[in-house]
Amino acid sequence: MDNFCIIVNAQKDENLEMAEDIGRYLGERQKTFSIQRAKNKMEGLPYHYTNPELIADDTDCIIVLGGDGTLLQAARDLVRKNIPLLGINMGHLGYLAEVDGGSVYPALEQLLRGAYEVEERMMLYGRVYRKERLLGEDIALNDIVISRMGPLRVTPFINYVNGEFLTVYHADGMIVSTPTGSTGYSLSAGGPIVSPGADLTILSPLAAHTLNTRSIVLPARDVVTIEIGDGRRDKAETAMAVFDGDTTVEMCSGDTIVIQRAASRVRIVKLNNQSFVEVLRQKMRNN
Repeated sequence: MDNFCIIVNAQKDENLEMAEDIGRYLGERQKTFSIQRAKNKMEGLPYHYTNPELIADDTDCIIVLGGDGTLLQAARDLVRKNIPLLGINMGHLGYLAEVDGGSVYPALEQLLRGAYEVEERMMLYGRVYRKERLLGEDIALNDIVISRMGPLRVTPFINYVNGEFLTVYHADGMIVSTPTGSTGYSLSAGGPIVSPGADLTILSPLAAHTLNTRSIVLPARDVVTIEIGDGRRDKAETAMAVFDGDTTVEMCSGDTIVIQRAASRVRIVKLNNQSFVEVLRQKMRNN
């Protein structure tokens, strides 16, 4: 690898000290690099936090300084660049950003000598409709959450798979997760832990008012449709679709969201020899 871009979470590297130190390290080894701050989200832009137009097409690797959240944001903005991402964690142990701040330079040395693998992770693509009108769309690496809004009462979520009726959950919401997201919000809702390299979609109810609260694991090729049902006495319910805890689209009774595997995949650089099981054991122990 010869050409790099460093994406920085300015809240965790406020003066860009680590970013510039990494840049000097790369420059001393005759590597080219650029530094881009992950900006605050601004409406009306074709990206969320990181401008893909500022990243050269010949970039070999994108180094993301921050944590899992910063890497999630970069993955969504830059997925169509198809450039591997290396996450450097400047906070707590993460699943995506595997390099901690104290082992940056050994990790970079390992990267430069080619001792790494690149894992591919599936993403989800969701479109929200009001009848036939598209209200919003986005992609997610972890999950798409459809949750109720307004008064504290359960909402009917009507679920279909490949156009065929599956079930109705009276719940606080639904979580549609990738294997990467199975260790996040989906896990807290009782969903299964799935190896991140798998191609599966996990459908989990959130605080369901029913005896059956089991998650459903589907092949990645399946298309999930969730409709917001009517409330008590046919009153309209309100809800929102949230993509990776970031982009939100408001919904109401009769609206649907169609979720399927995204055409693009995220490429994550893996440096250590730890298995997913070992990382999981460490994470669960630390919690």
